[in-house]
Amino acid sequence: MCTVVILRRPGHRWPLLLAANRDEMKDRPWRPPDRHWPDRPWVVAGLDLEAGGTWLGMNDSGVVAAVMNRTASLGPAADKRSRGELVLDALDSADAADAAERMRHLDGNAWREFNLAIADDRDAFWLRSRGRAAGGRVECFPLPEGLSMLTARERNDRVSSRIDRYLDRFADALAPDPDAFGGDWAEWSDLMADTERGAGGEPDSAMCIDTDFGFATTSSSLIALPAAGSRVLRAGAAPIWKFAAGPPATCPYEPVAALDGPAAPARAAG
Repeated sequence: MCTVVILRRPGHRWPLLLAANRDEMKDRPWRPPDRHWPDRPWVVAGLDLEAGGTWLGMNDSGVVAAVMNRTASLGPAADKRSRGELVLDALDSADAADAAERMRHLDGNAWREFNLAIADDRDAFWLRSRGRAAGGRVECFPLPEGLSMLTARERNDRVSSRIDRYLDRFADALAPDPDAFGGDWAEWSDLMADTERGAGGEPDSAMCIDTDFGFATTSSSLIALPAAGSRVLRAGAAPIWKFAAGPPATCPYEPVAALDGPAAPARAAG
């Protein structure tokens, strides 16, 4: 059960802050975020070596997308496409609104159930596919200003023990300050690294997990998107992506170097 935390602050110099933990089988091979796709040079994303897609990525236009399984849909299915394709398809758009509009017209029956988050410095969306339960329809919901948490259920759904335990903690935490020297993500990074389970001991009640059947938090990301034009206001206001190439409880966050690589505009997908 992956987790995505999004803080939207329209009008702020950093209007979009995002944190994400990837939960996956530890033996599923992957590579850290880079420009892995020659046919998509504008995409920086982690690479799932098993299916060829990604769980989280950003394009050079400043669009971020992340995919999560929904409840009881972990793993591939022989008659379904890989959900990792969805992030790459979303990152073919130059803004989040265009990406969400395209993606909501997909036939959700082609994939197992998913939650998909798409955001940029102006807009953010949650797309939900419940498969046959919704007739294959992909539903699209704008994310409101403020804090949103997505896991395998609904936005801010306290039925999720993880959301129930952490939503208020994130709301009370000091928001990251990308402008601080070296960037100050202390309170968010501490929450993303928390391994303490709830009173019931459910493995997925912690933010950073490690189970006895090989399912664990395998990487983590901290992302900040600057407002359009903020480069003029202060030097260095480019998108920020810090990546932990392992469980954040034991692995430090490091800048994603590929963001500083050759830029290519996202194509307008037809």
